[in-house]
Amino acid sequence: MYKKSVFAPNGKVSQLIVVFLLLTIPFSGCISDEEPDDGELIIATYDVYALTDEMIQEFENQTGISVTILKLDDAGSILDYLIQHEGTDTVDLAIGLDNTYLKTAIDRGVLTEHQANGLDMISEQALQPYNGPFAVPFDMGHVCLNYDTEYVDGENVTLPTSLWNLTEPEWFGKVAIPSPVTSSPGRAFMLATLDYFNQDIQNFTAWWDTMQERDVIITSGWSEAYETHYTGGYGEWTEGYIGDAHMTVSYCHSPGVESWYNENWTKSAALDIPKTSFFQVEYAASVTGGNINASSLFIEYLLSEEVNSQMPAQNLMYSVLEGQDLPEENGYLYHSITPQESAQISMNQIAENIELWLEEWNSAVT
Repeated sequence: MYKKSVFAPNGKVSQLIVVFLLLTIPFSGCISDEEPDDGELIIATYDVYALTDEMIQEFENQTGISVTILKLDDAGSILDYLIQHEGTDTVDLAIGLDNTYLKTAIDRGVLTEHQANGLDMISEQALQPYNGPFAVPFDMGHVCLNYDTEYVDGENVTLPTSLWNLTEPEWFGKVAIPSPVTSSPGRAFMLATLDYFNQDIQNFTAWWDTMQERDVIITSGWSEAYETHYTGGYGEWTEGYIGDAHMTVSYCHSPGVESWYNENWTKSAALDIPKTSFFQVEYAASVTGGNINASSLFIEYLLSEEVNSQMPAQNLMYSVLEGQDLPEENGYLYHSITPQESAQISMNQIAENIELWLEEWNSAVT
């Protein structure tokens, strides 16, 4: 998940021109005729920016299926909605559950096996967290800390080499982190810190408790942390900007996005401390009781090369297709990093322990 509205240094909005390929995408035609199909598709999602009006229109033109978007707040809201409306036919397709929420959705029975075909181009990396019939990856990226290079100049402030460095005086009140309770990047980072401390709850809570004592800024979501508080990104050209944090949680390719919008210029960089990043994959999944024919067709469409190869530009995330990468234009690829060692926590571990871990986190920061 990434916020799409980026502002250029001159204060003008840098508009992303959506150029959607109006090629006919060959669907497999192997969707079951036994499933009911009312010619409608209801998609529950958050602000997944790849779901442009042009993209939806093209799908409707190709299939004759009418699409309705039910826009929720975030991945957690999607899961909550599916659970609350379990057994109804109010949603056909969920787009945006990530690998910190997916196993819970599967265990609760709110997802059903899709019937999409032609998915053999998905990379092995994208299939690492989950490779099964209940969900298909559509984008991915590494969540990690980002810092303002104008503040971390190597002289007055040196580059942190451990999480404990962020508890030192130069970082008091200068780190903004989205809450893992209400933010999927925040949840991913919390899980990374857990693995950083080798899943030792005592050390995990000690660090978060110390961060709270050092006035860490906990926000409700990524946007507030990145746009309102972070000094290294485009937030300084947005309304409500405070600019009191020189470190925040975003993606390891966020500096590349900044550079891409700002004509190969950024003062933001990703911090690569081993085991402080988390590999996030977002999924499209057919919903139990929904229109499986329509949802499966849309999954095929979303994973077609013509559509999914555009994820770095359309959704500001990596494509999940083999052989795809970030664009080289304007420093997008150059200013993006692949972390040397990501956290290793499986979906099963997350589903089994997430409530306990969130309780421990909440106790540490309140």
